[in-house]
Amino acid sequence: MPELKASQAVSQAVKVLAKVKTWQLTAGAATLGLALSAVAVASAGPWDSSGQRTAEARRAASQEAGGGADHGRDGRDGGSEEPDAAPSARAVLAAPGGSVPGPTKGALADVLDPLLNDPALGKRRTAAVVDAATGQRLYGKSSGDALTPASTTKLATAVAALSMPGSDHRIDTKTVIEPGSKAHEVVLVGGGDPTLTARKDAGPNASLRALADATAKELKGRDTDEITLSYDTSLYSGPLLHPIGPNENIAPVSALMADEARTDDSSSGPAPRESDPAAATARKFADLLHDRGIRTKGEPGPRHASGDAEKLAKVSSPPVSALVERMLTHSDNDIAEALARQVALATDEAASFEGGGEGIRKELEKLRIPLSGSHFADGSGLDRADKVSADLLTQVLAHAVERERPGLRPVLTGLPVAGFTGTLSKRYTDEADAAGIGLVRAKTGTLTGVNTLAGTVVDADGRLLVFAFMTDGTVNPGQAQAALDRLASTVANCGCR
Repeated sequence: MPELKASQAVSQAVKVLAKVKTWQLTAGAATLGLALSAVAVASAGPWDSSGQRTAEARRAASQEAGGGADHGRDGRDGGSEEPDAAPSARAVLAAPGGSVPGPTKGALADVLDPLLNDPALGKRRTAAVVDAATGQRLYGKSSGDALTPASTTKLATAVAALSMPGSDHRIDTKTVIEPGSKAHEVVLVGGGDPTLTARKDAGPNASLRALADATAKELKGRDTDEITLSYDTSLYSGPLLHPIGPNENIAPVSALMADEARTDDSSSGPAPRESDPAAATARKFADLLHDRGIRTKGEPGPRHASGDAEKLAKVSSPPVSALVERMLTHSDNDIAEALARQVALATDEAASFEGGGEGIRKELEKLRIPLSGSHFADGSGLDRADKVSADLLTQVLAHAVERERPGLRPVLTGLPVAGFTGTLSKRYTDEADAAGIGLVRAKTGTLTGVNTLAGTVVDADGRLLVFAFMTDGTVNPGQAQAALDRLASTVANCGCR
């Protein structure tokens, strides 16, 4: 990737600031700081292997909207490029243990109470603001009441997955051959990798083409050029379809799936999906093998690989830490459900919707996160049966901030940045909430009648706070989102002492 020129980044930052009103200079300064941070990185190099600094530079300099959708928005990008990771938090996150004073409870209540009474927030609304350094709750309105969280459920899924199976865990897709078979039976075994891709440019993801290369080479080494191909999805149990039914926001949840079973060239957001992702992936794999000189007899069918099967080849996903970042930045439901099942497997639960929920609960219990009234019906938040409290969401975020839990840090780095990335890239456009641009990092949640926002913010004094605002019974989603954005922006610009 060409290096970013300092003059280009600064010039673009000035253009951004030119659109900002005088009273919004706090947000503008943060935006300029992010751009200047990108310049420093571009000049100093090298780029992080994770792509974090690359994404920061590109976003800060161009102010382009990040891909992805939050349950229903058009997220097609017209190409096969994978979504960017979240940009580095260095320019906007202050150290949680800083010496600056935190806001007082009374002062926070004075500014947040009127905003929380906005009719746009629906019939029920709850809120919590917590000091990241001390863990003390500074503001709460019915914060222990459990409401439908929508996609902020993914915060719980993220923390559970980073805890067990762990941030460094990778998910394997492999091929095996049954011993002693005259038909040379090869089985494509799914491990639940949600980022497995059949595209030519796999980027950091596991490549079905690379698996075909390695498998064909191994078969030819055995003097085999004709096989019977099957596929194994037995790792997962329970229904394939999410309880919401067929939906462009999520594919049938299978242990074997390429490109999230998308039937178009999109890489994020809603899209038409294959009804049987595993069968479609196996057919594509058969074609790839044929291109490499390996013929397959008949159509691939389902089969449970035996315990005696010999491994031919395998490919591995990016680590869970990277999967978590992408899931949060782009509100990726397919990754969320895959991670929930990885948690289930690591905690001796069935790899199903129910088992994933039980596994998530187990991991949160270990962290002593408040679970009163909570229920995890899935890992993505698409199920309205999910219930969590604002207290739970803020404690999940507070745990990710703690210095002694570095493995949870991808929860923070994966959060969308207001006005820059992911599901917040096109929000914070009103003058009343634009002061949060570049300062608010938060996970969004949107279902019909439900709007939530939970994340981190640095207040006017430089104190790092975590927050959760939840609503139920909203009528106008745009107005509800703007009201939530205003709440977070107010925290960002409030010294409140």
